[in-house]
Amino acid sequence: MNYYAVIVAGGTGNRMKNSIPKQFLLLNGRPVMMYAIEVFYTCPQHPKIIVVLHEDVREYWLSLCKQYNFTIPHLLVNSGPQRFHSVKNGLAEIQGDGIVAIHDAARPLVSEEVVCKSFDFALENGNCVVGITPVDSVRTFYPKGNSTALKRDELRLVQTPQTFQVDELKEAYKVEYNIDFTDDASVMEAYGVAINVTEGNRENIKITYPEDLDIATIFLKRKRPMF
Repeated sequence: MNYYAVIVAGGTGNRMKNSIPKQFLLLNGRPVMMYAIEVFYTCPQHPKIIVVLHEDVREYWLSLCKQYNFTIPHLLVNSGPQRFHSVKNGLAEIQGDGIVAIHDAARPLVSEEVVCKSFDFALENGNCVVGITPVDSVRTFYPKGNSTALKRDELRLVQTPQTFQVDELKEAYKVEYNIDFTDDASVMEAYGVAINVTEGNRENIKITYPEDLDIATIFLKRKRPMF
């Protein structure tokens, strides 16, 4: 079986209030994106890694790789205007069938266990999306200001990787872009495929705001050996 990982790194990180895109910010002395790539590279399935990023920062990323002696092989692909188009560009580089995991570069602390489980589960069941049960109470709010409590044990906070059969995901991505496509699972669901959800890891946070780097640093020191 052929395995692939599409690492989506096309974001600009505006919410980080930093001129450097969030995937390039330093986490414990190394760029955020390197951690995610490393996890996929070391997992037993050894997927071919495709990194999707904006063409304007390609040379900057290559300079970071040289600076930090980052030699993990990966193919660089230009991103699109939205995440939808970036994923589509990454998928276009895959020839033949197999299993592909789509992962956000801004999630550096995904565990190797979760990655391996995602590949195996998708191989057996067609697809796999990881998520965690919310710990806070959750409510649905309505335009009139009223709200309704939801059962949090029936909800999942969706993470990445989101893993699918290559051919099926490519077919799903032939549809026209819709603003409701917030992730790959929503694209696949619109295509008519039921989504399987398995447990992710709570450290797998998405670096979105400045304080997230501080949280990730704590998680990294507790959960991973220092390189």
